[in-house]
Amino acid sequence: MIRVLLVDDQALIRGGFRALLDAEDDIEVVAEAADGAEGAALAAEHVPDVALVDIQMPVADGIEATRRIVADPRLTGVHVVILTNYGLDEYVFNALRAGATGFLVKDIDPADLLHAVRVAARGDALLAPSVTRRLIGEFTARAPDGDVTGDLALLTRREREVVALVARGLSNDEIAAHMVISPLTAKTHVSRAMTKLGARDRAQLVVFAYESGLVSPKRGSADG
Repeated sequence: MIRVLLVDDQALIRGGFRALLDAEDDIEVVAEAADGAEGAALAAEHVPDVALVDIQMPVADGIEATRRIVADPRLTGVHVVILTNYGLDEYVFNALRAGATGFLVKDIDPADLLHAVRVAARGDALLAPSVTRRLIGEFTARAPDGDVTGDLALLTRREREVVALVARGLSNDEIAAHMVISPLTAKTHVSRAMTKLGARDRAQLVVFAYESGLVSPKRGSADG
């Protein structure tokens, strides 16, 4: 059973999402919060698999809620998905930097929302569409958050290639096919890269790939 926490200051939005999610046999809404501070507190209390968090809320916004959840060592298995009305903007990108698994636009189709919750619960990044990758690259180029290029030295050549493929939106199976290796080996490379870089999940690998210059938003591939 996938346990979900809803964090949004609009009761109507929470009610609609709850009705949709609770209708599924494998998904259960365990709690609702009206602001980020309450959301972080309820995450600590219920330890959900997925937290759907609105980006703009009173008391504490979605970025702050993400930071609090990610910083709590008891909540390492909680995957934060940001909810927004506007698509990928600087607020959402800052939430991704803070540790969010991905983002969803609130007018998403019901079937896509259900799929996204299941994807997030597996720990996969909700960042596959090419337009999303380009926008991430643009924000990274405009507003770098420190110099992370030195961290590339932590990775082997193979691991760099894998991280670049993750940034292109490939799954472990697709990475395996591209590199002509087994899916288990691909998963191992991804896991080792995450450990070396201190990345919480695949979304942070994507952010790192752009910030470090490993992937260019124009090329969408490794430098070499």
